[in-house]
Amino acid sequence: MNESSWGTPPGAGQWGPPDHGPAASLRGVAPPVPAGPVHDRGDAAQTRPMPIVPEPGGHQDDHRDIRDDRGAARLSGPLFRDDRPQEPMPTSLPGSGSASDPEKPKKKSAGRNLRAAIGVGVGLGAVILASLFVYKPVFIGVIAIAVVVGLWELTSRLAERKDIRVPLVPLAVGGTSMVVAGYVRGAEGAWVAMALTALAVLVWRMTEAPENYLRDVTAGVFAAFYVPFLATFVALMLAAGDDGPQRVLTFLLLTVVSDTGAYAVGWRFGRKKLAPRISPGKTREGLVGAVLFAMVAGALCMEFLIKGGAWWQGLLLGLAVAASATLGDLGESMIKRDLGIKDMGTLLPGHGGIMDRLDSLLPTAPVVWLLFVIFVGSG
Repeated sequence: MNESSWGTPPGAGQWGPPDHGPAASLRGVAPPVPAGPVHDRGDAAQTRPMPIVPEPGGHQDDHRDIRDDRGAARLSGPLFRDDRPQEPMPTSLPGSGSASDPEKPKKKSAGRNLRAAIGVGVGLGAVILASLFVYKPVFIGVIAIAVVVGLWELTSRLAERKDIRVPLVPLAVGGTSMVVAGYVRGAEGAWVAMALTALAVLVWRMTEAPENYLRDVTAGVFAAFYVPFLATFVALMLAAGDDGPQRVLTFLLLTVVSDTGAYAVGWRFGRKKLAPRISPGKTREGLVGAVLFAMVAGALCMEFLIKGGAWWQGLLLGLAVAASATLGDLGESMIKRDLGIKDMGTLLPGHGGIMDRLDSLLPTAPVVWLLFVIFVGSG
């Protein structure tokens, strides 16, 4: 909350013409000084003007910053906020040069520690690629770990910010089972594991007090669907024959390229807000960049990485990825705004938490899996 402007107190020993009545006292004007010895200068300097309190029924925005002829000032602007831009205070002594320099345009900031973000991103990419192409079950373990950590972050924030008590143990066990079942038994196994996980959440919550039972189990079923079930589609892509790793790699590349294109174009050319009430940083120009980058990358990936794929299929795939990744990012932004937080966690320097990296990937996984099935089959 910004403080309103106040006037400078009158100088010591200097008084204007006498002003009698309650109006004068309300404006903070001192009563006339009786004849006699001159008051000490220090005593007079301690006199402070009092602000005028707005009359009941008046509109706060109608008050203006008024200084009368005696130097006393009235309270300016609304009482609890000040929409007027405040002039910056000088940060250096006169003559140092910095305070008197003309104001320079501020450079755009990424809002993150880019060096740490790039380092963490490269490290995660190396782990993913090594596990993806060396031994598939290791990559399934990587997915399961990401799911469990993501569930822990989500349930922790729900408990901290909304006092929603979601049982983590059945979610973690059931989420891991979903990923493994999807890889081993396909989509049918994933659906069965999802149903059993929801049932386990309902039963586990029965061991506690019945208050808020419906609220907690609803949040638990949502968490089971949002994190592990959507992540299971990555395991389904991996299980699709010999080109399973290539399909997963295409999915990851297109999502990352879409996010990168949105960031690069939006940072450089972004003017029109895409969804200011949800995510003020996203722009329509950034969305165009995401679509263009993802479509080009999709055409290249389908032509050179996927067996039986065609470049025009990659254009459609890239368009779908840009749309789903943007919606996924906005969806988690809605969750974080409702919770009143900036990031879901602090595990990844420069990125936030695991959920802050999965926001675009999770809703994109079923879209890419479905389009692969339509274009080149299930493998």
